[in-house]
Amino acid sequence: MSEDQFPGWHGTTIIGVKKGGEVVIAGDGQVSLGQTVIKGTARKVRRLSPGGYDIVAGFAGSTADAFTLLERLEAKLEATPGQLARASVELAKDWRTDKYLQKLEAMLIVSDGTDIFVITGAGDVLEPEHDVTAIGSGGNFALAAGRALMDTNLSAEEVARKAMGIAGDICVYTNGNLTVETIKQ
Repeated sequence: MSEDQFPGWHGTTIIGVKKGGEVVIAGDGQVSLGQTVIKGTARKVRRLSPGGYDIVAGFAGSTADAFTLLERLEAKLEATPGQLARASVELAKDWRTDKYLQKLEAMLIVSDGTDIFVITGAGDVLEPEHDVTAIGSGGNFALAAGRALMDTNLSAEEVARKAMGIAGDICVYTNGNLTVETIKQ
């Protein structure tokens, strides 16, 4: 079915901000189908605790696909306790080479409080250059706002909330119903 016949699911903005000894991952709650808001209170940021280690993850894309990836990430983290970078690379390798996983349409931002990574289906594990990253429909708006706010006296959470507010004002697929998770170094 073409994009014109079935417009597809849209609507997520996730931001990750590393500042002042903590990482904040925030996500909006909007899920849209074409021009219709299906749900405004989706929870796209989650706390994981594989092997007793605290991890925060936010996802953009298909919810079922994202949950599949989060389950795989948890398994990788249980196999490599305390090694988020290694688990992320292993997940990205599987995602790129496994025929089933290749069809998954989602992206992840993950953090253990020290590192923050974006994991993509193209096999990428990206660490943001300026301690702020964003994904999803309004990701570029949130990223630009977050980068501009990093040199202020705002905390990581304040930067994330303000950047998400700006993204929500610009992107029709982003709302102000935020889920915010903080993890300290």
